[in-house]
Amino acid sequence: MIRLRKKSVEFLIQSSQQLQATPLVKYTALSLFADRFLPSLTTLLKQGNELGSWLLRSMEDSNLQLFALISIWISSKIHDSRALSVKSLKPLGDKFIKDQHFTTRDFLEAEVVFLQVLHFEIGTSNVAFIFLEELFIKFKGMARVGELVSFEACMDVMDLLYEKEETSILFSSPRSLAASILVTSYVVTVPKQQFEFPVLPWVKFVTSYKEEDIIEKVKDILKHVFKPHC
Repeated sequence: MIRLRKKSVEFLIQSSQQLQATPLVKYTALSLFADRFLPSLTTLLKQGNELGSWLLRSMEDSNLQLFALISIWISSKIHDSRALSVKSLKPLGDKFIKDQHFTTRDFLEAEVVFLQVLHFEIGTSNVAFIFLEELFIKFKGMARVGELVSFEACMDVMDLLYEKEETSILFSSPRSLAASILVTSYVVTVPKQQFEFPVLPWVKFVTSYKEEDIIEKVKDILKHVFKPHC
């Protein structure tokens, strides 16, 4: 399942780029898919697939890739004034999902199954990206050095953490993760001679998280950021 998770999350990220989804749509989709759908699906399958859908009978790359596209579709419906349609998703599936050809009807059924696995709970109040964006805006407004922090780097770090199974647990605490990603980006992108702003005390002030807890998460994140790719 670890290999399948990694491939399907990478597919979701690449598909978001292909569809030119906004960061909010992309990261809400990742939250729905990686943080909620996959763990719930694992539990459901252990209990014997009570939903009975043929889409859940075997968890192969193609099935999970379909559900990854469905998560983008649902996220777009939540956030976009003009949501993505099956007509825009299906050609992407036809091009990149190699092992199975999914019809328009399959997409519609997959959406229902996706929602059933989540028990139709698709709230977006705990998406790490939303907290990160709020913190980043506050930081830029508070300190001149905030102009040197790269939000692209923040998103790159978030992508990397989603792709790695061993760091997926971090998303169970989205607010503290957002704070830790901001500090990580500060450390990585701000020139050392510009480190005059007390970023950790500031994060503690605006989030109420202990500095030592943020430091431990930042160390963990940096370890994975600079870990050689096999």
